[in-house]
Amino acid sequence: MFQVFKKLDWFFKRYWKSYVFAIVALIIASAIGLIPPKLVGFAIDKIQFETLTMKLLVTLIAGYLVLIVVHYAISFLWDYTLFSGAAKLERLSRTRLMDHFLTMTPTFFGKFRTGDLMARSTNDLRSIQLTAGFGVLTLVDSSIFMIMIIVVMGFTISWPLTLAALIPLPIMAVVMNKYGGTIHKRFMEAQTAFGDMNNEVLESIRGVRVIRAFVQERQDEKRFAKMTDDVYQKNIEVAKIDALFEPTMKILVGLSYTTGLGYGALLVFENRITLGDLVTFNVYLGMLIWPMFAVGELINIMQRGNASLDRVNETLDYEADVKNPVSPKLVKQIESLEYDHISFTYPETEVKRLDDIYLDVKRGQTIGIVGKTGAGKTTLFKLLLRQYPGVQGKIKISGIDLNDINLEHIRSWIGYVPQDQMMFSKSIRENIQFGKADATDQEIYRVMDLAYFINDMKQLPQGLDTQVGESGVTLSGGQKQRVALARAFIKDPEILILDDSLSAVDGKTESKIIEHLRKERQNKTTFIAAHRLSAVTHADHIIVLEDGKIMEQGTHNELVASGGWYKEQYNQQQLENEEV
Repeated sequence: MFQVFKKLDWFFKRYWKSYVFAIVALIIASAIGLIPPKLVGFAIDKIQFETLTMKLLVTLIAGYLVLIVVHYAISFLWDYTLFSGAAKLERLSRTRLMDHFLTMTPTFFGKFRTGDLMARSTNDLRSIQLTAGFGVLTLVDSSIFMIMIIVVMGFTISWPLTLAALIPLPIMAVVMNKYGGTIHKRFMEAQTAFGDMNNEVLESIRGVRVIRAFVQERQDEKRFAKMTDDVYQKNIEVAKIDALFEPTMKILVGLSYTTGLGYGALLVFENRITLGDLVTFNVYLGMLIWPMFAVGELINIMQRGNASLDRVNETLDYEADVKNPVSPKLVKQIESLEYDHISFTYPETEVKRLDDIYLDVKRGQTIGIVGKTGAGKTTLFKLLLRQYPGVQGKIKISGIDLNDINLEHIRSWIGYVPQDQMMFSKSIRENIQFGKADATDQEIYRVMDLAYFINDMKQLPQGLDTQVGESGVTLSGGQKQRVALARAFIKDPEILILDDSLSAVDGKTESKIIEHLRKERQNKTTFIAAHRLSAVTHADHIIVLEDGKIMEQGTHNELVASGGWYKEQYNQQQLENEEV
């Protein structure tokens, strides 16, 4: 049950001073809380034997008030220190998770779905925080505070009465242990179901246009209703065990009260304890209710926290497939880029996506990459971005193996515009500034002109401050592509990759953008992958991929003259354009 504390030892070692202070303050506050019942019992005995004077009464009341003030001050200190420490744990864990996500490769995100990762970053972290705060409180109260009460009851009143009142404790230990094992299992199932539901919601929001287009609203509602019902049922199973804790504790506490009152009255009649002692004993017994409840709460919280921590640690323990080199080499300037007989197979498949690719690119060249769908164009770029391990052959930048260069340096050189443009739920200005955080409006307007987006922006209600919505839902496909292009242009990267990034714009807009590219990208390397061959006719070198192999290569004129797939496709597209 206490494994969760061992798993969190890195945090407790870091903030041990705060926790020691909080626990010591809590123990002192608990000890102070044991004094008032003795004062009450003392006063009752004085009243019974008619020896209570006004001076003594005033002294007792004054002492009681002082104890209240001191108890309040110390309680504030331990409460603030303990629960602020738990909040730090949640903050640190969330930061660790976010840092971990940013270092992960596509393999990781293929294994863990977004909704489940969100559940681990929210609900599970909240359970862990509860463990580091309320869990520590219940641990101290269910052990040290309980022992303090029992010792005081035994030594100052009667050990036989104390032991008789504590008979239900062993029963409680057995029952609570059984409850704890069950709640751990059910809570894990409930959290997994919650993650699945989160993922379904995200997919529905992202795909709302497709859902409406295919009139799938009712079916989506049914799917969601089924998932929410599953989450509800699993949480009900957790709640059933939760609901057993309190009544079980009340029964056991009731037995203690009954024993204490009955046996205590007998001891009073036998003059073995005074009436004041019996009153004090019952007050202590009332105080013992919370520590006994705390045992149940402790088991509940520990099991929930342990289950959540296991899920979070499973995520954090997943090692990145691609890591920085131990002794990185420095590349001052990119003079060349070479794919030296590259072959690659995705981890989850056995089919080669690239097969013996050789490509030598000089600084300032524009490279066109064309081919059928699934030919390997995007894979070629993903390997340059070092998104996957297991590459056969070498990719070299200025003669240095890509694996010997820091990932941050590699990606800082590259401006990548993928097939599926990612728009953040911010303004157009903020989306473009993602490429350059301190970009001025003048710079933004310039790259928007390069991306042929100025006219579109004038029609938007708030110009640069227009919010694009979830994943750019308020923009058309062509507008999203051009905002993504502007975001890459403003970075002014050494290597610009356009992965079929002009597919959603018309031919006239495409030609304007290409014309701007040719002027702006002098002395810098550009890769353009496209299905429309008009996007690559100006390239210095064009390769045609088929099943991961280079089947043709050369300039546009050379490929047309060779009479292969490129010429056939080019003629067909030209004919289609004439018909249009």
